[in-house]
Amino acid sequence: MIICCGEALIDMVPGNDKEGNPVYRPIPGGSPYNTAIAIGRLGAPVAFLGRLSRDFFGELLINRLTQNNVATSFIRRGEQHSTLAFVQLEPGKEPQYAFYTEGSADTSLLPEDLPQSLPSDVRCIQFGSISMLLTPISSTIEGFIKRSITQNPTLVISFDPNVRPMLIQNREAYVSSVESWCRMSRIVKISDADLSYLYPTIDREGAIDRILALGPTLVVVTLGKEGARAKLRRADGTFISCQAPVVEVPVADTIGAGDTFHGAFLAWLEQKGKMSSSALSSLSQGELSEALSFANLAASLVCTRHGAEPPTMEELRAFKARHGLNN
Repeated sequence: MIICCGEALIDMVPGNDKEGNPVYRPIPGGSPYNTAIAIGRLGAPVAFLGRLSRDFFGELLINRLTQNNVATSFIRRGEQHSTLAFVQLEPGKEPQYAFYTEGSADTSLLPEDLPQSLPSDVRCIQFGSISMLLTPISSTIEGFIKRSITQNPTLVISFDPNVRPMLIQNREAYVSSVESWCRMSRIVKISDADLSYLYPTIDREGAIDRILALGPTLVVVTLGKEGARAKLRRADGTFISCQAPVVEVPVADTIGAGDTFHGAFLAWLEQKGKMSSSALSSLSQGELSEALSFANLAASLVCTRHGAEPPTMEELRAFKARHGLNN
């Protein structure tokens, strides 16, 4: 099982009503939340860990999880309101967000909300995004990761910083924190834009090597229209790397594309029996390329839809067939 932990919020996505008037649609979201939905829709066992409001937005969030095969036994409920994220979309640009997080339920996750131990079938914990910028949730998740690694050193920890500069008050302190979270992780999934923010004076390959030097086994970089690139440290100390393209599609928007990629990549590892520290460091170049291609396929499909709507396995098969990708 994979556990995704962190924020669960409501994306207020812009659109128009039937008369053409501008409106905002409330869509369940949040990076780790979307990643959990992506994993669940692809049929891999997954649970979400976090704190959700008892308000009607909280009900919307938890219902979407249960409808998409995501276990909710690690969720605690609170009386605080749900976090809102208003989205601004512009053609050819990354979505921009305005977050309303003050005193919200998901950011109020405390150590007493956590399970004392994890079931034996948990093989991966995924974390990151804005939850690591807010209190008290950030320290709660960091403590949870450290304790879980101590209890089970074979766990695969997968981290996605999902950088949101508008929430970062001290860039140097944030970079230091990101590097400490990378040291806790086996997998670091990161966008090219995030790499540029963290290491503006280092080229892409240099930045990948810098993260690998912190201790992760694998760094995966999403490159937008260029696809994705990965570099892996194998058990014998050698490195392999590969790059895989996206499928060219008409883009509705890119909301949830990175989260879908991350979820699909983790689902591939889980379903192929590769979700362990030893199996990860023993991946062949062909296997790594296959995992990247699978994740790119899922991310490409979600870009044809409005909002974070990850595909099911059946939808991926149909998508492959339409684009002549069955071989």
